[in-house]
Amino acid sequence: MAGNSQRPNRRKAGTKKGAVVGSGGQRRKQLKGKGPTPAADQRTKHPAAKKAAAARKAAAAAGAARPGQPRTAPGRRGPAAKDAPELLVGRNPVAEALRAEIPATALYVATGLATDERVTESIALAADRGLSIMEVSRQELDRMTGGVLHQGIGLQVPPYQYQDLTDVLAAAAESPTTPLLVALDGVTDPRNLGAVVRSAAAFGAQGVLLPERRAAGMTATAWRTSAGAAARLPVARVTNLVRALKACQQEGYYVAGLDADGDTTLDDLEMAIEPLVVVVGSEGRGLSRLVGEACDVRVSIPMTAVAESLNASVAAAVTLAEVARRRRVG
Repeated sequence: MAGNSQRPNRRKAGTKKGAVVGSGGQRRKQLKGKGPTPAADQRTKHPAAKKAAAARKAAAAAGAARPGQPRTAPGRRGPAAKDAPELLVGRNPVAEALRAEIPATALYVATGLATDERVTESIALAADRGLSIMEVSRQELDRMTGGVLHQGIGLQVPPYQYQDLTDVLAAAAESPTTPLLVALDGVTDPRNLGAVVRSAAAFGAQGVLLPERRAAGMTATAWRTSAGAAARLPVARVTNLVRALKACQQEGYYVAGLDADGDTTLDDLEMAIEPLVVVVGSEGRGLSRLVGEACDVRVSIPMTAVAESLNASVAAAVTLAEVARRRRVG
């Protein structure tokens, strides 16, 4: 009969359930709610939580690798800060830059680097110039270069000091020779820029004009390619190249743009003996439409049918050499 059972009202020791009869004072706790359901990314085993944890881990690793800098893929440099020094790397480039006496502030050499004649020469040239020679670990040099192949050596180059257009025009006006300037329209390869600067200095130009946007600047690579000419020839960076060309025209310059389809050949460039701005177009598309319209004349370089066009820096060198020849004989 119910209630008269002599069987003990308890479970065996070690079983999961507690006593059947009586709540043991737990009934009040069982009635309490557990609060709102946590967000997905706060629930440990939820896919969203795993994804958020992986993102936090990746961000922490990136910050540890380059504090304060955006992470970049191996072999690529991150965006350089404006007016920040730049590191020229590689055994040949560093040796060539030091031979050309481009401005530099420090030479970095990896610890335990196996030296050759280029490294030995670079260290000797840096010491002769009184530059700081700093030995750093390869890991530190990797961090400084953003993963670029550096061959264990790097040269720190200060930011290039551009001139104002008005200062370049004033200096050209005071020159004992007829003013000659070179303007680059969208040349994006710093090696082409450096080669143009070198040719401009060699053939008597008084300055080079560059647009601020969508064009190469005077980076360490351009410095090296110029073979030191950038230290002697002023370079102006202008906001709007068309306005800069019109300002030159107001100062009495003719503007000649290099164009494969130009209406005048280099052989017929009579204005070469006058104050002149030679405009060199980009490597691919040549002169932009607005810049081409601002030119007084478009000049083509006579060539055989074998070659369709010339590299931007080669075209500039050929034109400047012809202008210099005409000025010598005219």
